[in-house]
Amino acid sequence: MTTVFITGGHSGIGLECSRQLAARGVDIILAGRSPAKMQSVADELQAIPDISVVTVELDTSSLASVRSAAVRCAALIERGEIGPLRAVLCNAGGRFDGQEKYSPEGYDLTFATNCLGHFLLTELLLSMMPVDGRVVFTASGTHDPDTMDGKMIGKAVEPNATKLANDGKNGAKPLSAGKRYSTSKLCTIMYAYELARRLDRAGSSIASIAYDPGAVPETGFLRDMPKAVQWLATRSLMKSAFKRIGVTTSTVAFSGAALADLAVNEQYATKSGQYFQANQGKLSQMRSSKASYDEQRAVTLWNDSKRLVGLRLNEEPAQLR
Repeated sequence: MTTVFITGGHSGIGLECSRQLAARGVDIILAGRSPAKMQSVADELQAIPDISVVTVELDTSSLASVRSAAVRCAALIERGEIGPLRAVLCNAGGRFDGQEKYSPEGYDLTFATNCLGHFLLTELLLSMMPVDGRVVFTASGTHDPDTMDGKMIGKAVEPNATKLANDGKNGAKPLSAGKRYSTSKLCTIMYAYELARRLDRAGSSIASIAYDPGAVPETGFLRDMPKAVQWLATRSLMKSAFKRIGVTTSTVAFSGAALADLAVNEQYATKSGQYFQANQGKLSQMRSSKASYDEQRAVTLWNDSKRLVGLRLNEEPAQLR
């Protein structure tokens, strides 16, 4: 059996990816915060013959929730209800506007949701993957300040996990929502590259890939913005304006299908440590920002993230010890 674990696979590009995978005969683990919504999607997908869809409750902003989801996944594999994880898609995420918010562990909600949760999840699930497994991190072109994507939302700051996790505390001025988001996506790409390097040093064939699905206004990305902004972003005139000024744009259908391709198509099995971008109907291998290739900063980010999530010795996968 081929099984793909996807966070946020019940909405947006994640839902389209889940539909694409199911159509290709892939079993799916839907992981997310809404059991009712996930079950609705599971019922839809299981109408396809010979497809198994399992739901796992998971809130990536909560480290306790991540650990519980990993335990449930391991139990499902042990009982033979699902096969080993061919791919783990770290797809869920969000931008949180307004007053600063914090996770159950007290970390900035953007960094906890987009970074720490998926970092811990990958560490916990890696040992459940076969030698040809794949990890795909959904990132964003907004991480790069030299692109129009990055210029529009707010320049990414230093990828310092400790500072980002504690943003806005002790009277310090918090980062803007845009900068929190773009920096979280820079960290996501650095996780993907550092994981690729560590797997390569360990002689593992598991691939770690970063993916920018492009600006897709129809998803929940703008859910915390004013209704007028949400409406305007979906109008054809605004989409045309985005294209003219160089914003990376895509559609739910294309970006979801591209994520499914990265997860299971053989042509991406040897693309570990690479960055792919969906833009106007094309999936291309691209260079990410200059900062994303800083190996020293990536190691520091990785080690600080291990400390922040409280990674235990018995939780670290054998491939990375």
